[in-house]
Amino acid sequence: MATTAAVAASLSLVGQGSAHAAAASQIRIDQIGYLPTEVKVGYLMTGAAVSGARFSVVDSAGRSVLSGNVGSTSRGKWNSAYPDVYPITFTALTKPGRYHLVVSGAASASSPAFAITTAASMYSKLVADGVTFYQVQRDGSDVISGALHRQPSHLNDRNAAVYKWPHFASGGSDTITDGDLTKAGGSHDVSGGWFDAGDFLKFTHTAAYGDAVLFASERALGASAPTSLDAEAHYGEAWLSKMWDQSTKTLYLQVGIGSGNSAGTFTGDHDLWRLPQADDGDTAAADRYSAAHRPTFTAAAPGAKISPNLAGRVSAAFALAAQVDAARDPSRAAAEYQAATSLYAQANTASPPNPLVTALPNAYYPESSWHDDMEFGAAEIALAAHALGHDANAKPYLADAATWAKDYLSADTGDTFNLYDTSALAHADLIKAMAAAGDPSGSGLAVGRSALVADLKRQLQTAASRASSDVFHAGGVYSDFDVDSHTFGLLATEALYRQATGDRSFAGFATEQRDWLFGANAWGTGFMVGEGDLFPRCMQHQVANLSGSTDGKGPLAVGAVVNGPNGADQFTGGLGDLQSGMTACPANQNSDPFAAFTGHGSRFVDDVRSWQTDEPALDMTGSAIIAAALQESAAAAR
Repeated sequence: MATTAAVAASLSLVGQGSAHAAAASQIRIDQIGYLPTEVKVGYLMTGAAVSGARFSVVDSAGRSVLSGNVGSTSRGKWNSAYPDVYPITFTALTKPGRYHLVVSGAASASSPAFAITTAASMYSKLVADGVTFYQVQRDGSDVISGALHRQPSHLNDRNAAVYKWPHFASGGSDTITDGDLTKAGGSHDVSGGWFDAGDFLKFTHTAAYGDAVLFASERALGASAPTSLDAEAHYGEAWLSKMWDQSTKTLYLQVGIGSGNSAGTFTGDHDLWRLPQADDGDTAAADRYSAAHRPTFTAAAPGAKISPNLAGRVSAAFALAAQVDAARDPSRAAAEYQAATSLYAQANTASPPNPLVTALPNAYYPESSWHDDMEFGAAEIALAAHALGHDANAKPYLADAATWAKDYLSADTGDTFNLYDTSALAHADLIKAMAAAGDPSGSGLAVGRSALVADLKRQLQTAASRASSDVFHAGGVYSDFDVDSHTFGLLATEALYRQATGDRSFAGFATEQRDWLFGANAWGTGFMVGEGDLFPRCMQHQVANLSGSTDGKGPLAVGAVVNGPNGADQFTGGLGDLQSGMTACPANQNSDPFAAFTGHGSRFVDDVRSWQTDEPALDMTGSAIIAAALQESAAAAR
């Protein structure tokens, strides 16, 4: 943590959240820093138009090492309190060290500290910290105590009863309308795995995405990968192996229910606020499904075809594990390959369910595309076959991947890399699979290399065009859900595109997206816990709230990535009351230090009640991990 007086003054000013703060000038910078050779831009937010403002870059010893003029042309209006935002360009600063910016003259402000550092130093910390959050999310007996003193939890999941899908109230509600859950027969060991988000539900859909990006990150980093990354990826794989029962061809979908029923005879996970280790000992009859004896559900009947989005992404996770393990543990890799191919074969591509199966209720994760997941699974299986020396076995999967890619390109190109669209990683790895098969152009396949490269570029160009006209160069849509995950996805896609083509034309755009994620935004905060000086401290996360930091005091869930800014209309009804058992955070529930920076239809709130902006999740943090890993790998390959 920086300790300069200028940084302390800046953080104090932001924390006031008052009319005085709204009238004062603010500097927004990337708090984790900049690489020596990249373009470096901060932003000066002012309460009125100014001219003649100057900046100085001050080192950790208090010496000015660079000075210049603040940009004379405003990038546009943010809100009524901040009608002008001026760029501060300090690209000439290249010497490694710790610095902060000071603006003087027509405006006066100081920034938080930032570093000039190497790609390895910057991105390796993000990877390691992201993995630390995955460790926080562990369930079962094999937890890691860590800073938040995690304890074993939900051991009763070892013998979870299997239930039929419940019925939910209309309108996307998660309230169950049945008087009780109905058993489907039998039980299954679904212990372990990761909590999905700030709650204690576990979903195959999100866990598979998380595990796939962990293995892909490890593959990208090679010998530079932290040992914790390999351990965590295999931890996730172990749970997916429980969820995919090859002997009965049954994929288990999730563990637990979110809300209880409309009659009030049983509760759901979201109706309780507690530490997870308390659940097995909860004897309340109403909590039988939310705590002590959590239900599990299958994605389809045993032996039946499975929703292709699930079959594709889970098989991709197994195949990525096989690639990582092929050289060092061939027998383990062979078992992972078998898991991947057996599940892939169960994909219901002839008549996919509508809606696609993701979670119960579907409204938790309403996914609309599946061709990308099938391309993902087939491409990774092809690469795994090559890694295991089964080149002939790779051919049908290579052909499949190209076919699914063609279908994606013809119908599904409305998104960028995130939980709901895995096409960027699928495209990049299909390109690798073509090369491994000795056909780098993809001749004779349903789609060739050039079309895949063009779509990677399309995803980047769409966001880059948006960023060019945005006040803070944001490529994501910050008035909608999951902007942080999408923005980290853009960082990942730029690295994939650069590695596939050698084209660095989007490198500056990628820097702008990283800057935005770590503080060069209207709110001046980063969205990954523990990175920089200002980041979320009051997440809607039960373990963090009850065992960790309150108003910055106590341990943190380091590495967690929150949803980030969201549409201001999401807060029409306010934040509501604290749930029973919650610890108030911030302590002053009437204070919102970021209120003065609501603008462009978007709001960010750091409050334990703010699920709209402040809940972390596996997929959001997983996107950050793979973005950092791929950016580090791309920089090393330059």
